[in-house]
Amino acid sequence: MTETLWYTRCPVPTASGLAHSLGWLGDTAAAAGLEFGVLQDAGPELAGHHFLHDLSGLIREGGNVPAIAARAAGSPTRLIGLTWIDEAQAILVGPESTVSGPAELAGLRVGIPAWAADQPRSFPRAMALHGFANALRLAGLTLADVTVVESGVERDPQVRTAVQTDRRGTTWGVHELLRGEVDAIYVKGARAQEVAREHGLRVAVDLDATESKRLRVNNGTPRPITVHADLLESRPEVVIGFLAQSLRAAEWAKGNLDGVRTVLQRETLSGPDGVVAAYGADFHKDLHPSLSDERVELLGVQKQFLYTHGFLAADFDLESWVAREPLARARELVAAEQVAA
Repeated sequence: MTETLWYTRCPVPTASGLAHSLGWLGDTAAAAGLEFGVLQDAGPELAGHHFLHDLSGLIREGGNVPAIAARAAGSPTRLIGLTWIDEAQAILVGPESTVSGPAELAGLRVGIPAWAADQPRSFPRAMALHGFANALRLAGLTLADVTVVESGVERDPQVRTAVQTDRRGTTWGVHELLRGEVDAIYVKGARAQEVAREHGLRVAVDLDATESKRLRVNNGTPRPITVHADLLESRPEVVIGFLAQSLRAAEWAKGNLDGVRTVLQRETLSGPDGVVAAYGADFHKDLHPSLSDERVELLGVQKQFLYTHGFLAADFDLESWVAREPLARARELVAAEQVAA
């Protein structure tokens, strides 16, 4: 029997992250008679569960590469929500480079992080590959039109705490680019924007400027909320409560941009300018998780890319992974509260 509601998230904008910062997830656990634990605050012996999601009692909101790879490897999880927040995806080139569009990527040496210890932990490689694939596709090109140069990567990345500031997961390849070993790198997120400015790097392709969401699909778009099947089966009301708190936090965020940005600075280890550059002025208006047909379809695009490029142990049926009832029940709870108010 689960005694602890465990939670883990990536350092990005999420309603569940806000609900945690506001203390609401802990309240949900306490109301159910459970302890509340956060992997980011736990010891290294639990860190791997962030990627493998094999800890009973765990709910995870984070990048889709580890979530999909863990499911493909047999981890007993269910998909209970998806969010979509664009977060400044770009292809960067050096200060002296004249490359200024996707067509000019042809023939370049592109920096791609090496494989990590396993498929779920190899998310930096997956992000860069898909980022370049999407950028090249804008010009009718493919990965066959560039030369992949592998860059170093932390083989066993850990869930990050506020004191772990030496590893910046959005900036792999910067040193190789500055040394002239590669011609272009993929970056995303708040800290990446700051790093680009610090080193005078230029944006060759702004992936956020593309209208097609399919060309912006990557590790964080869409971002899944997954739950260990044991928790969903034994304590469905806890999972519903978790999602209801996330929905409430998404509503809170709509009127509290400054508060959301303050949380994000802490989560991303970035300054205010980096958060603004990465997420813009309106991202806080739609942090609500959903399982819309569009978001599930876009997650399917990512799953197919990961399978094609060797990031999944096996293929699996996406729809069989989805559990729709918890989010539907959570929406009913929050809607009833709003009517009562």
